[in-house]
Amino acid sequence: MKKILAMMTALVLALSLCAVGYADGEKVTVRLGGLKGPTSMGMVKLLDDAENGLTENSYAFQMAAAADELTPGLLKGELDILAVPANLGAILYKNSAGAVQMAAVNTLGVIYIVEKGGETVQTLEDLKGKTIYATGKGTTPEYALTYLLSQHGLDINTDVTMEWKSEPTEVVAQMATEEASVAMLPQPFVTVAAGQLENLRVALDLTGEWNALDNGSQFVTAGLIVRKAFAEEQPEALKTFLKEYAASTAYVNESPAEAAQLIEKYGIVKAPVAEKAIPFCNIVCITGAEMQQMVSGYLEVLLAQNPKAVGGELPGEDFFLIYE
Repeated sequence: MKKILAMMTALVLALSLCAVGYADGEKVTVRLGGLKGPTSMGMVKLLDDAENGLTENSYAFQMAAAADELTPGLLKGELDILAVPANLGAILYKNSAGAVQMAAVNTLGVIYIVEKGGETVQTLEDLKGKTIYATGKGTTPEYALTYLLSQHGLDINTDVTMEWKSEPTEVVAQMATEEASVAMLPQPFVTVAAGQLENLRVALDLTGEWNALDNGSQFVTAGLIVRKAFAEEQPEALKTFLKEYAASTAYVNESPAEAAQLIEKYGIVKAPVAEKAIPFCNIVCITGAEMQQMVSGYLEVLLAQNPKAVGGELPGEDFFLIYE
């Protein structure tokens, strides 16, 4: 009987730790997930400090090329926090009956239109009739370009030809085979492409184009999505994470040369590319009411354009995790 009780106690403990993170000595281990790009670049100082025992929490990190590699782990309780596209947070909220919340905006606009071998693209209207190589079909890049084109009288389905690729490296490889071409790429892959392709220029900054509309919304690329169960069971660990994450993003922006070495260490991109790209990656940590206002405006734009982009309707107030 004692053995059975001991086994049951161990099982209950294991399940409870799986549900809300797990203890590492006196520290809580927060299980993070991020995409290979700017959404993870802001974490690198935090991860490095954690390896050296300098953080209040412990951290485990999983990086992926696509968000759908991470979201099942979040919903199953295997990950606690994801850095993923902001609209995906709204979709997960809808599909999980409110089991996730947004704690911060961590990346503003990082998407650019680049042109190789010419200067024919000076405005969004100049994209009419062009073939555009891109990644991100069904995600933030497609939604952003669709919206911006529509605000300039163009339809993404009829006025341009989109050639969707699965990864930025495929876009760069395609452009290398052509004398003149146009693509939509995020940082830091714009910097990667510039290092591999001659006569490549940044034609348009989609964040700048969005801001020029001056309609009260902002281009939000990604945010930190948290399991609600983790937020409820480990509020102090989550608050500590947000503090340590904010310090990490500040370090990355203020010390790009040193941060670039860490970005390479964690397999995101090579250090020389990262150092050049950081100033254009819009890495931030915006929380509280400012985060809610920013994300709400962005989601409203997406809802009007394509309801599926936000899960069919705007998330409820409880989607936003705001600490006083």
